[in-house]
Amino acid sequence: MRKLAGMRYLALGDSYTIGEGVDAALRWPLQLARALREEKIGLRDPRIIATTGWTTDELNAAIDAAEPLGHWDLVSLLIGVNNQYRGRSVADYRGEFRGLLQRAIGFANGRAERVFVVSIPDWGVTPFAKTEARDRVNVSEEIDAFNAAARDIAQGTGVAFVDITPASRANPAQVAEDGLHPDGAMYTAWTQLALPVARTLLAK
Repeated sequence: MRKLAGMRYLALGDSYTIGEGVDAALRWPLQLARALREEKIGLRDPRIIATTGWTTDELNAAIDAAEPLGHWDLVSLLIGVNNQYRGRSVADYRGEFRGLLQRAIGFANGRAERVFVVSIPDWGVTPFAKTEARDRVNVSEEIDAFNAAARDIAQGTGVAFVDITPASRANPAQVAEDGLHPDGAMYTAWTQLALPVARTLLAK
């Protein structure tokens, strides 16, 4: 593996990217950067553009409001759970997600092979979903539909797709104090799933 010093990483998303409810050091994008540095791959800690509650259009607006972001060596995108939570359609998500992914590729200097998408975790299995008295099966089915759209668009654009949804379903107790967002252990599991993908992308 060649050594690459000082590479820049941009992480785009919502609460799952900013790490709602956990210490900053436990956010999965920071864990990922540290894990790559341990392998002597010189990736800086990420610039994160993400806020709890953001939908696809809100993330797009936040990117517009940011200073010119320039080009990055690695870009990740995880967005859509709040579209599902607010009852928005998969069709609308598909169009907005496609636009965001094209922007992500642009931030990677037009290199789709330096971008990866992370799937939406299934909040329907969390204690929060039970207290919300939601139809948990329906939530899971809707999450699957949103993820299928994201996967289809990513693969059609030549972008890697990291599926962390099964991990979220396998360990529903790994949540922060709010009973909804992942805890540090869950983010570590996501990091381990993203690590081989990011390693491969940065070798290109």
